[in-house]
Amino acid sequence: MKTFQIFSTAFLLLICLFSCKKEPVLSGGKATLHFSNDTIMFDTVFTTVGSITHHLKIYNKNDFDVKTNIIITGEDSKFYAMNVDGISGSEAKNVEIPAKDSVFIFVEVRIDPNDINSPLITNANLEFNTGGKVQNVDLVAYGQDAYFHTANTYGEIMDGEDTLRFWYHELDCNEEWNNDKPHVIYGYVIVDPGCQLIINAGTQVYLHKNSGILVGNPFDSINSGGTIKVTGIVGNEVVFQGDRLDTWYDDAPGQWDRIWLMPGSINNQFNYAIIKEGTIGIHADTVGNNDPTAIIDNCIIENMSAIGILGQGANLKVNNSIVSNCGQYTVVCNIGGEYEFTHCTFANFWNLNNRNTPSVLLNNFYEDINGITHIRDLQKANFVNCIIDGSLT
Repeated sequence: MKTFQIFSTAFLLLICLFSCKKEPVLSGGKATLHFSNDTIMFDTVFTTVGSITHHLKIYNKNDFDVKTNIIITGEDSKFYAMNVDGISGSEAKNVEIPAKDSVFIFVEVRIDPNDINSPLITNANLEFNTGGKVQNVDLVAYGQDAYFHTANTYGEIMDGEDTLRFWYHELDCNEEWNNDKPHVIYGYVIVDPGCQLIINAGTQVYLHKNSGILVGNPFDSINSGGTIKVTGIVGNEVVFQGDRLDTWYDDAPGQWDRIWLMPGSINNQFNYAIIKEGTIGIHADTVGNNDPTAIIDNCIIENMSAIGILGQGANLKVNNSIVSNCGQYTVVCNIGGEYEFTHCTFANFWNLNNRNTPSVLLNNFYEDINGITHIRDLQKANFVNCIIDGSLT
């Protein structure tokens, strides 16, 4: 009986020992934290548009657990927000970090609209107070005001058996974009039939995911016509690119859709333009008359996830231009049309995934939704003093 009592007492004591929750052994004085970076830097962020989220890792290399209070300070602190343990705000109290462990903080920036046309800088700090010791991590963001072209309605287009929904915004007829501020496109902007969009030298155009420019209105019963004129000059080019400006997105393809010259769109001009990081650079669709669909001079089209220039029954004249590093083709001349390329370079050294397609494709047929092949011969496809090169991966 005595043996049983001793055993029971010992067993209960063990249960109590192992069921007790270990309380943090906090430092009685100041404790030092270590950080993955001493500065969190945000590249150019457009006003009113939140940046991507950056993270900071906080290390407790001490032999004891600590608690720290974190607050965003500084004259520009209102532009920043953090998330700690799933809770967002500008302050987090009593954040526990076990000994020899670490935690993450996620930070984003949102810059209010302003009247400054040149880039501005906002500075703030993440302040950590740990047992009375104060440490800081700098927060720095470059912001810029912009013109925003945001989709406000949608239309549907049949693509075979699929229905595609396009969110779009119709531009004013004969609209002109200048270079005093960047232009940011959300969704698709439409240049209506009989209208034109002029983009002047030095203009920076940023396009969001699944965004593009439609020259012609596919939702209008009379959708022929529509013109875009890109009037860059040497040293002051017009640039079309994705709107993710952090370094990680440099040269990343597929960030936006395309510039689409719809059926009947005529007399389009691209001079000294840089078109990059989209899905298709210029998509020139079937033309119903003898006027050129587009004249493309002194342009660079690069890092497209699919095709650099896609012509479908179009009339294209391309001079002194470079098309490079596309996921499928640099150029496709498809289902008829007239094409003249002079002093151009087509170099496809795409290496982001496997590519087994030629750099340049000429095609004289298409297959409809019923699997029936239709022949549509090319009327002209001239390559004068051009370089075609590449490698398969």
